[in-house]
Amino acid sequence: MTHTIRKATADDAGPLAALAAVTFPLACPPSASPEDIAAHLANTLSEKHFRDYLADPAVTILVIDSVGGLRGYSLLVDRPTQDPDVTAALKLLPSVELSKCYVHPEHHGLGAAAELMHASLQAAAETGAAGVWLGVNSQNARAIRFYEKSGFRKVGSKSFRLGTTVEHDFVLERAVP
Repeated sequence: MTHTIRKATADDAGPLAALAAVTFPLACPPSASPEDIAAHLANTLSEKHFRDYLADPAVTILVIDSVGGLRGYSLLVDRPTQDPDVTAALKLLPSVELSKCYVHPEHHGLGAAAELMHASLQAAAETGAAGVWLGVNSQNARAIRFYEKSGFRKVGSKSFRLGTTVEHDFVLERAVP
């Protein structure tokens, strides 16, 4: 697979929203309703929202750009969390949130996710942060294994609203490289 990992630009907002519509549902627990998933996509991962993320100086979006379009993305947020559960759990401060890290299912198992994670950790290190944290659904065993393989460790838990449902996430943290 030939691809590059680069910072996203404003022109990527539409393709990012389309990619999110494919990848986000794969990270949801089996009990998540199609209505809740659709609401989350509309309220958080639409083209408009990606335009807003791309305009925010505290946000970095990296994309896997391959023949045929975008095949993965990560979104890092370089500002203190407002979630008290996360604040209580984090030990490595200052910390960057790895808010999103998704790879198209056609690229699973090809090493693309590990490359994207490496680039994301490098981008976090460039901010001067001591650590990187993320929230992952407690039922998403595949993602948890990937994050642990990437050096993250469980340090707490938090709630995550998915449409009308409150989900339970693990808070994972690791030192920057």
